[in-house]
Amino acid sequence: MKTNLLFLALVATTFASCTSLDRSRNTGDPDVSGQTLALQVCSACHGFNGNSTSPNFPRLAGQQPDYLVAQLKDFRGHKRSDPAGFEYMWGLSRKLTDGQIEQLSDYYSRQQSLPGAPAAEVLMHRGQSIFEQGIPDAGVPACQGCHGPAGRGNGTFPQIARQHSDYVVKQLEVFQRTDERPNGAMMKVVAHALTGEDMTAVAAYLQSMPEAEKPQP
Repeated sequence: MKTNLLFLALVATTFASCTSLDRSRNTGDPDVSGQTLALQVCSACHGFNGNSTSPNFPRLAGQQPDYLVAQLKDFRGHKRSDPAGFEYMWGLSRKLTDGQIEQLSDYYSRQQSLPGAPAAEVLMHRGQSIFEQGIPDAGVPACQGCHGPAGRGNGTFPQIARQHSDYVVKQLEVFQRTDERPNGAMMKVVAHALTGEDMTAVAAYLQSMPEAEKPQP
């Protein structure tokens, strides 16, 4: 009898811990914190610290919080319809509250982003040139003009340093060829003259950029 009672107590304790607010995967519960959702739900694709290992999913570590807020609200409002986004994010974001979105964005912005593997030197050199100087003859401005010399971004201009190169290329193609990210219309103008080789080069350079020292507040 005592053994049965002990077993029932252990089951009850385990069930309670799995359904507690700090371990919940319920994206429809407004009482679940953004950090809990980041660890229990978002980590499956983006990693616990926001440094996803799969190039299918963007790295969120160190990302600008204002940018993350804007993107999550775009997904929630079905304003961003690029396939890699809406297939995963429309459903996950549809019941997020503004508070949870703010908390998620704050959590990821505080994580340290890690550099990826470097590419061939020739490709890196070309990518660095585009990032720092643009392609004047084609009317392509320097990436650092909006995203900063360290690629960290500012406000709603995202951090692009240390992002997966495959993901960068896919998003540049979205900006260049579609209207699936209407709130990123500025990038359509920026990316219109980039060739496939240009995109590959700048994406390779961005992936391997080192973490620059963050400015003191």
